[in-house]
Parts: sequence; C-alpha cells; structure tokens
Amino acid sequence: MTYPVTILTLFPEAFPGLLGASVMGRALAEKAWNIKVLNIRDFALDKHRKVDDAPFGGGAGMVMKPDVVAAALRAAKAAQPGAHTIYLSPSGTTFIQPIARRFADHRNGLIILCGHYEGVDQRVLDTEVDEIISLGNYVLSGGEPAAVCLVDAVVRLLPGVLGAEASLHEESFDIIDENGEALVEYPHYTRPAEWEGQTVPQVLTNGNHSEIKKWRMAEARKRTRALKP
Repeated sequence: MTYPVTILTLFPEAFPGLLGASVMGRALAEKAWNIKVLNIRDFALDKHRKVDDAPFGGGAGMVMKPDVVAAALRAAKAAQPGAHTIYLSPSGTTFIQPIARRFADHRNGLIILCGHYEGVDQRVLDTEVDEIISLGNYVLSGGEPAAVCLVDAVVRLLPGVLGAEASLHEESFDIIDENGEALVEYPHYTRPAEWEGQTVPQVLTNGNHSEIKKWRMAEARKRTRALKP
C-alpha cells in the first residue's frame, strides 16, 4: 500500500527537493509513498491571487486568509479522505519520535499545511486542522523546511523503506532502557582502529556481544543525560 502525502504550500517548486533523493527518493520511485503538492495560491478568489491580508487589531506582518486556506484544505481532503491534517507552527506540539511513529501508522497518510507570513487565520486551524506540530522552539521563514523534516522522519518508518529494519530499533529514541526511558544513540566507530592517535574502545573489538550491548546501553544513557537532561 502506498502511503499518501499532500503538501499545501505557496512554493510548490520546493518539492520533492530533498524528499526526491537518497532513501526518500528510492522509496518514492518504489511507490512506498507518494507526494502531491497543491499551490495555495491556486485557491485565491481574486484576479491578483491574493492569499494574505492585514491582521485584525493591527501589528506587523500579514495573515493567510481563511477562505483561501480553507478551500485548499478542503480540496486536499476530498482527494485524500481520512488523511490526518497537520499545520506546521512553532506554537504546536513538539515533534518527537513517538509522533512520527503514530503518523506512519496512519495509513490514510498526511495532509501538511505550510504557513507563511505571521501564520494562518485561527478559524481555519480550529475547523480544518487535526493537529498543530512544531519542530522546535525556533522560527523558520516558512513551513516548507519543517515539512521536509517531518515527512522524512515519517516515511523512513514505513515498512520496507529502510534496507535494514533492525536499524530502526537501534537508533536514537528507539533505544529503551530498563526504566522505559528513550535514549539517544550510542557512539559509533569503524576502521581504522587507530586514527590520529585515537583508538576505538577496546570493548568493541573483543567480540563479546554481551559486553558490547552493556557498553552501548551505558553510553546511550550517558549521552542522554549530558545532551538531553
């Protein structure tokens, strides 16, 4: 079954972009997923294709118009029934690995709204969007880069997209310790065993898989405490 993704944007030329390369591009060619891009401006109601207007109450910037955005979202929903509709905004729920897994399990796929300017009229978000998602506590110039990151994180979890399915269980946030805590990944090393005076930890070269497993869990725990307290 092909996993469908529809992206609503003012810059359709941004897609597939990176999503057409490497693992994502191969999965796209193999029809593990597909992407449809809608230009929000095509749903504007005037001859100038105006998609934004000044905010009520005053202030800097412009706001994307509810009538235009709603028309685009409704068209996307009609073409992709049952899809989970997402708006990307710094004010949303922070995107983490369990959310990526939840989205990957949603077999009707995703509809992703990319905002611009000061954002989208709240009335549209209240009535047409299922969930507001943020990549983190920072602001981008538009939702397109966030959409690329979100789609990459979700699509790589689909069955058959990664060559080594076991790697999904040995990466950051999918390593779970005995207390049920999700850990970041342990450090990796490869040949040569000595490089510029630095050597690979001896435990990784002795062939004792039980000791290697213990060392990796300890390192993952140490990294998590240091980098993500």
